[in-house]
Formats: sequence, C-alpha cells, structure tokens
Amino acid sequence: MRVAEYLRSIGLSAPEIYAEDTRYGFLLLEDLGDDLFARVLKKDPDKERELYRAATDVLLHLHQAPSLSLPSYDPSLMTELASLAFTKYAAGILGTFDEDALDRFEHRFADILHRETSGAKVVILRDYHAENLLWLPQREGVKRVGLLDFQLAMLGHPAYDLVSLLQDVRRDVSAGIEMQMINHYISASGMDDHDFRTAYSVLGAQRNLRILGVFARLATEYGKPHYVDMIPAVWAHLMRDLDHPALVSVAPVLHEALPRPTPENLAKLRTQ
Repeated sequence: MRVAEYLRSIGLSAPEIYAEDTRYGFLLLEDLGDDLFARVLKKDPDKERELYRAATDVLLHLHQAPSLSLPSYDPSLMTELASLAFTKYAAGILGTFDEDALDRFEHRFADILHRETSGAKVVILRDYHAENLLWLPQREGVKRVGLLDFQLAMLGHPAYDLVSLLQDVRRDVSAGIEMQMINHYISASGMDDHDFRTAYSVLGAQRNLRILGVFARLATEYGKPHYVDMIPAVWAHLMRDLDHPALVSVAPVLHEALPRPTPENLAKLRTQ
C-alpha cells in the first residue's frame, strides 16, 4: 500500500487503492486492464520500441523523484541471493555444491558489487518486466505504463530495474532495443557511460544468478517444474554478463561450479 501510494504520488500509474482492510488483508484496487506488455507485443511486435522507450522513461522519472524510505539492496544481500545458484541450482542438479567455490565466489563477488554498484540509491521495483507492465495508451507520458508487483521494492542502483526490463527471461528483448534503451537512459540521466554499463553487467550477473536459484527452488521444493523451462534463457543472459571484464575474477569459478542447463540436467530439476 505504501509503495503504491508513493508511486501514484509522483505521477506514475500504480493501481489506485479504493478501500482497505489491513486487519484481514483485503484491498479493493483499480483494475488497470489486461494489456500486459508481453500480450501487446505478441500481437504487434512493431510496438516494441515504443513500449520499451515508455518503460525506460518511467525509470528515469522514478529515479529523479524524491525517494522513499525502504531497505537497501546492498552488496551483502545481493551476494547472499546470488549464492542460490550454488545452493539451489547446482545442488538441485548434482545433489551437492562446491563449498570452496561458493566461498571464493562470495568473497570476490561482494568486492565487485561494492566497487561497481556504489553511489546514490534509487527506488527499485525489482520485478520490472513485460509481464508486470501494462500498456495504457489512453493516458499521457509516463502514466501510459501501468505498474504491478512492486511489493518487494527496495533502494538500489539505477541500473537494476533496467536489467530486469531488458534481460527478461519471459520474453526475448531484441539486442537492438536493449542497446537503444541503455543509451537512452545514460543520455537522459547524465550518468557516466562506462560506470553505468559496468554496473548493468554486474547487476545482470547478480540477478540472473539469483533467478537460477529461485527457479530451481520453485521446481524442486514447491512443485512448479514449469519454471525450469525458463532456465536456458536465464543462463544465456548470465553467460553474456560474465563476459564483462569487471567479472573476470568470478567468471571462471562460476563456469566450473555451475552445471550447464543441458536437457539431462534440466530433467533432474523437473523430476524432483
């Protein structure tokens, strides 16, 4: 409720709360419709640039607005969540994980995050992608993007939600659109080009490592094997992120410790 009210107060299209019962956990919310970005783009792929430009402009608007008091998505927490790739993904396939490799990874990755993602923090929504964004063309400006699934909002680096938007495991975003939106964000925000692109890759690696672990856990512990189908896309994003020079100290550890998502390995996650 607090995040929804904050987003609306700065001119963004979060659902309006018409009535609330906090004792029993009920809300009566505005219905923003059914036009998720993913659905709109499936019907009309030519709208990709328009919709992603609008979503990037929402982030620029959000990051320039007065902030909200929220917990920080700091290097310690990010490292802990990235480690799920060892304890849930690798362990889910192999039955165990390399504890020495995990120790090396955590030590080195925390240092990288401290070095490359420091600085002023902004509100990050954390699940900012095509199945949580609604197209509202009858509205104007940044209000044309309806926002859902922001209850885990925290304070973090400005590149985080852009990674979430552009390295989307549920929908392939074209490489051209990814580059255009990164360029647009850097140009409009005035952030340092090299620093922002470095943080983008580092945070991409962090996010994709976390998702590997989360999807494996959903399959093996929560009876949701369909999440395994998205793991190859997560892996592809991770491998591309690990090519960045800033990650040279952890890339070999990850390549050695994490099993590739072969059909045989994915089958092990599905059948547990």
